[in-house]
Amino acid sequence: MEALIPVPVVLPLLAVGLKLAIGQRLRRLQALISVGTLTVVLLVSLVLLFAADQQGPLVAHAGGWGAPIGIALVADRLSTLMLAVSSAVTLCVMIYSLAQSWADQEYKASLSIFHPAYLIMVAGVSDAFLSGDLFNLFVGFEMLLGGSYVLLTFGGTESRIRAGATYTVIGLASSLLFLVAIAVAYGATGTVSMAQLAERFSVLPQHVRLLVELTLLLVFVVKAAIFPMSAWLPDSYPTAPAPATALFAGLLTKVGVYSIIRLEALLFPGGPVGDILMWAALLTMLVGVLGAVAQTDIKRMLSFTLVSHIGYMVFGVALFSVQGMAGAIFYVAHHITVQTSLFLVTGMIERRTGTTSLDGLGGLAKLTPVIAVLFFVPAMNLAGIPPMSGFLGKLGLIQAGVADGGPMALTLVAGGLVTSLLTLYAVATTWNKAFWRVPPAGMVTEGGTVLETQEDGDGADPKPAAEAAGEAIVTSVTMPKLMFVSTAALVALALSFTVLAGPLSALSERAAAELLAREPYISAVLGGER
Repeated sequence: MEALIPVPVVLPLLAVGLKLAIGQRLRRLQALISVGTLTVVLLVSLVLLFAADQQGPLVAHAGGWGAPIGIALVADRLSTLMLAVSSAVTLCVMIYSLAQSWADQEYKASLSIFHPAYLIMVAGVSDAFLSGDLFNLFVGFEMLLGGSYVLLTFGGTESRIRAGATYTVIGLASSLLFLVAIAVAYGATGTVSMAQLAERFSVLPQHVRLLVELTLLLVFVVKAAIFPMSAWLPDSYPTAPAPATALFAGLLTKVGVYSIIRLEALLFPGGPVGDILMWAALLTMLVGVLGAVAQTDIKRMLSFTLVSHIGYMVFGVALFSVQGMAGAIFYVAHHITVQTSLFLVTGMIERRTGTTSLDGLGGLAKLTPVIAVLFFVPAMNLAGIPPMSGFLGKLGLIQAGVADGGPMALTLVAGGLVTSLLTLYAVATTWNKAFWRVPPAGMVTEGGTVLETQEDGDGADPKPAAEAAGEAIVTSVTMPKLMFVSTAALVALALSFTVLAGPLSALSERAAAELLAREPYISAVLGGER
């Protein structure tokens, strides 16, 4: 079973090499390689999830070298759950992007640029989830960031280059800080193995531990877009192509949250930063949702809700209890699927109408009822309408806060309730303006439009219908069926978390208990080396 652990990291990289060797030829084979690779990664992730839940943490040592010399990849309940959910999301988004690029006659650029960068990012996400040492975690972040730089600027428009420059500067600055933190940790302990660090940090002077913890925490706060380090996200994500934006929103910030969970549970249990995390969670929730309420563009509204709901996850981590950590884990899994599906639907709205500005939308419930349903269901899930998984995740976190009983925990409970209500207001306002009211003049309609449209992507050159920040937007009255299928699959996956709430909650609790116990992880990695 341990032999399967490197597959989610290595297989996408091998696929990248094969695709680059093929070049722009054999586009159907190229598509098959991408979809086949991600399908295998999903199947392997599910196998590892079942095995880790039954047997405890599984470890693969690269080259047969044990810790601390070798690189350890660790598959425990938390990492395999995140890996399984992210693999399902990346597969659906890849199918969506294939359908879009074929319909728009962009498959040459897609095959030569988009797909390799996409698969490199997938490998980086998998490596970050499975990494058993700090430096390899850094490598995973750099792989996913390298791929994301390319995806964010794909097309080379002015808005994407500008947003990509901001994103790159933020990414490089946090990566440099990450290297500094790794150097300090290695200088103080003589290792970067997280299992060994968990043992050696406990005997270090308090000020040294606090320095390393705060430095690493700052790195992951930036990457997770936690207030006050979240201002970069709403200006960066909305400019990317729809599949890239959806993947960024669903996964990249969650890798930062995952790292915070691993950091606080394994390396610095019961550290003094709990109150800092609680304040950060509260401000992230409130500032993010207030920003969402003020937006008049669907992409920016969703970007601000993305920031806001990161606060719920940090809330669970800050409580540092099995119940709180389990709530955070459940909410991360839920939010990955819901946020990704909402951005995919927004991409279809933009393709259908030429805009995501609420001032230019209306009547979509009548014009495109399928898109209306695909937006409405995850939007209500995001807002936490019972009995959906968004409600169940928030309920678990609120119960954990009440059980804690501290003044700050109860304040966060109140903040979480306010945030949920304001999220409902934001998505309901968006629904009313985009889907319910009378269409404004100039919007794409079935009978005629001011915008120039194509009926579908069956071979005719796609025509730019509108301009947004210097970018031509392709519009079409009809959508490629695979765009609907992949988006509907993600919406269904999020709804399945409601149907399977009992088993998923139990798995989250077992993952949280394993995290806080620490000993299963440390023993699995070090074994006889302790």
